[in-house]
Amino acid sequence: MAQDGLPPPPPISPVRAAAFGMATGRPVVSVYNCDAPAEKTTTLPMPPALLSPLRPDLVRYIHTNVSKNKRQPISVGAKVGYETAAESWGTGRAVARVPRAPGGGTHRSGQGAFG
Repeated sequence: MAQDGLPPPPPISPVRAAAFGMATGRPVVSVYNCDAPAEKTTTLPMPPALLSPLRPDLVRYIHTNVSKNKRQPISVGAKVGYETAAESWGTGRAVARVPRAPGGGTHRSGQGAFG
């Protein structure tokens, strides 16, 4: 119990403590020497663009559109219909000599493929 009879406040998580510590000081960026990465050269003020708060609507928009890059493409392509093993039947069958779809047991078999 505290002196005034109230219970003590709950402990602050390390993440929130770090946020409070960062919010109290002026945000700066440390500049390091590329020849000796362990030695800090100077500190510069944080650029204003990095100080603005994140907009949840923009984060959601970017995440949605970037995640679309991993989708399997499903659409009509330029070569649809040409990806078949069609061959001409030649002459003597009383049909045009256009290449015909192979197979049997379906309406597609025997149809002209590229005519």
